[in-house]
Amino acid sequence: MNFKSKNPFLTNKSFSATTASGKEQVHHATVIDYDQEMTLSGTINKTLLLFLLLIASAMVIWWMAFNGTNPIVPTIGGAIAGLILVVIAAFKPQYSPYLAPGYALFEGLFIGGISAIFEAKYPGIVIQAVGATFVTFAVCLGLYRFKIVKVTEQFKSVVVAATLAIATYYLISWVVSMFTSFQPVHHGNSMMSIGISVFVIIIAALNLFLDFDRIEKGVQEKMPKYMEWFGAMGLMITLVWLYIEFLRLLSKLSSKD
Repeated sequence: MNFKSKNPFLTNKSFSATTASGKEQVHHATVIDYDQEMTLSGTINKTLLLFLLLIASAMVIWWMAFNGTNPIVPTIGGAIAGLILVVIAAFKPQYSPYLAPGYALFEGLFIGGISAIFEAKYPGIVIQAVGATFVTFAVCLGLYRFKIVKVTEQFKSVVVAATLAIATYYLISWVVSMFTSFQPVHHGNSMMSIGISVFVIIIAALNLFLDFDRIEKGVQEKMPKYMEWFGAMGLMITLVWLYIEFLRLLSKLSSKD
């Protein structure tokens, strides 16, 4: 069985190709020339652009929050709008050149609001979470680039299973806590809660390897040019997840002081 990244973008069927006659690889959806193929440099450039858009949007909400504006509304609105764009792009990846920048801007509202809320309660936590996220990304990229960590089928299956387990646990905990007084184990600052956060961060980091692998294969299989936006958007989703989990872990550790 071929397991792939659980990132909703990098598992999309648009990242698949079929073998044509001989050794030529042809994408299912369209015939493309060499100037319209997905490239690694193009994906990197678009990832950087999305990152800059996200930071710019986050800084606006950050500034507003620390100048007396309640960030709750734009934070929630950004999260909902970002999710809608993710769902659309997952089914219509050819629209990614338009959807990905919009996602980065709306997700920036969410990140900026969440960061401001955490920073107000735990001063200095945001720069720590940002640093931890970038260090984790750099380490994972280096390990993948130099083939120290190889994305085998067994590796994929373990990461996918763990990611599904986390998603299921979060979903069940959220539903149960809505209708009962039950407090999920991952809430609070107990050693169990901290341990869960560490585990989730590890799994999020491992998902980066799967994302790198799918982007590399997309380049090798000569996917259409718009898949650069699609791949960049998917990678941003994983990085946002990783950043949020670092915020949660650091807040638990800070609350124990």
